[in-house]
Amino acid sequence: MNERTRYRALIVQRRLTHYRVAFFEALRKELSERDCELKLVYGQPAPSEGGKDDSGTLSWGEGLETRYFFGERICWQPFGHKLAEVDIAVLSSENKLIYNLIAQYLYKRQRLALWGHGGNLQADANSLRERYKRVATKRADWWFGYTNISVPLIEQSGFPRERITVLDNAIDTVELSNMVGGVKQEALRQLREELGLKSENVGIYIGSFYAEKRIQFMLDAVARIHHRMPDFEFLIVGSGSEKHLVDQFCAKHTWAKYLGVRKGQAKADVLALAKVMINPGVVGLNILDSFVAGVPMITTSCRGHGPEIAYLTNGENGLMTTTSLDDYVEAVSKLLADESAIELLTIGCKTSAQKYTVGNMARKFADGVLRCLELPTLRGR
Repeated sequence: MNERTRYRALIVQRRLTHYRVAFFEALRKELSERDCELKLVYGQPAPSEGGKDDSGTLSWGEGLETRYFFGERICWQPFGHKLAEVDIAVLSSENKLIYNLIAQYLYKRQRLALWGHGGNLQADANSLRERYKRVATKRADWWFGYTNISVPLIEQSGFPRERITVLDNAIDTVELSNMVGGVKQEALRQLREELGLKSENVGIYIGSFYAEKRIQFMLDAVARIHHRMPDFEFLIVGSGSEKHLVDQFCAKHTWAKYLGVRKGQAKADVLALAKVMINPGVVGLNILDSFVAGVPMITTSCRGHGPEIAYLTNGENGLMTTTSLDDYVEAVSKLLADESAIELLTIGCKTSAQKYTVGNMARKFADGVLRCLELPTLRGR
């Protein structure tokens, strides 16, 4: 430990995903500049998560003993030995993390913060699970909520608003931004030729294929859009359990192209071909692709959106319709026919891309950590 460091902070993660690595690196630097040393400990994914292939590593992070019980509904990660070394610990807010309760109720010397959604918008507020979560929510000195949507969920437990930091959850978009900025027109011309695109009215979907993404709804919608606008073409990027629906659709409609999974520059190139992003199902961090690429997303008010749906301002950086197929088709068709409307939404996307960044998220997190350390403890009052 660095004896000259004024504060020491610990973050405990059930597991470390690759898309969080850039954030923790940025946060470590941000806290170091404020005389606070960051330690990170993280465990192993559950057996059912092994196939995701999304784990990350950090040379300065430390592993944590991890055991799962009762069909992965309970996770045991003893980190008490690390608490004695720090002034504040930030824990993930997950019901399954039962060691959190030991830290929340027994470790009084350290400040303790929770980090998460704050609740479940779709859950029954009177269910045992949600009642338990409200009790656990209050056993903290500070809260880090993903987005503005998290605030009322945290407050409904009785937690004070002045001790909640809204992080504006983000992933590293610098690489994609650089690639989008580096797209060459000649490369796009060749790609258009390779894909057989004949029009500028191109829509795109990038993401996974599963029920909550409303894949069949999306395919029905683009078929009707094409009927209204015969020059409309559609690119589909991704994979998942409902890939067969995409394969069958593209086999019947030559104007719809399935491109498989595309990453890096290949992803940036296909985004540059599109005018709109078709995403009628649940929205999460993929909205950042829309912002960075300047391709407005059109989604619906369906259930199950991630907290990042808070970033979409209807009519400014994207569109949200009702869950009606007629409404969705009408909105997309109308937008494609209005170049000035697309231009305004594109400007909104690029403005939002500057706001929702890992750097800004790290600064807000560091602000919350230091503010929590300056105030008296809240737990047990």
